[in-house]
Amino acid sequence: MSWAVEEWKEGLSPRVLQKIHELESQVDKFKKERQQRQYQLETLEAALQKQKQKVESEKNESAVLKRENQSLMELCDNLEKAKQKISHDLQVKESQVNIQSGQLNSCKKDIERLEQELKR
Repeated sequence: MSWAVEEWKEGLSPRVLQKIHELESQVDKFKKERQQRQYQLETLEAALQKQKQKVESEKNESAVLKRENQSLMELCDNLEKAKQKISHDLQVKESQVNIQSGQLNSCKKDIERLEQELKR
């Protein structure tokens, strides 16, 4: 088959043949460059797709973390409110204990006074 391709060159001057050879060499060179650039393009497109997937994955992870953070903040708020309520309840009970302790001391004094009166 290559003989048919070369057949058209028969009878051409050496100068023209030299120019054809140079042009064919350039065509081969350009074909190789095109193949290399096509490979580079495909490689870059694959890397771009990988980065897009990575970005999408990180966006999804970020959304999950934001929801988790919001949930934790709500939980912290609820715990803080519960702590404040318990703290208030404790203060109320301590006040009640202090009042009852004062009443107990008063009753003890009354009992002692009454016992003293009885002894007399």
